[in-house]
Amino acid sequence: MTGIIKTLIADKNFGFITPDDGSKDIFFHASALGGGLQFSELQKGDKVSFDVEDSDKGPRAANVVRA
Repeated sequence: MTGIIKTLIADKNFGFITPDDGSKDIFFHASALGGGLQFSELQKGDKVSFDVEDSDKGPRAANVVRA
């Protein structure tokens, strides 16, 4: 899946991705970053690809990398 970084909460190391398919925004945590990508390298509006997995709090992004 692909999308755009919508929000980054740097002091808590998480954010939200708006999927390109128009579905609901997806939560991601810095621990979900892949490919050597660091949270500090991300900026609002960056294009990313990611997988979606279920969690106890709803869907979340995994394996987030720049698209």
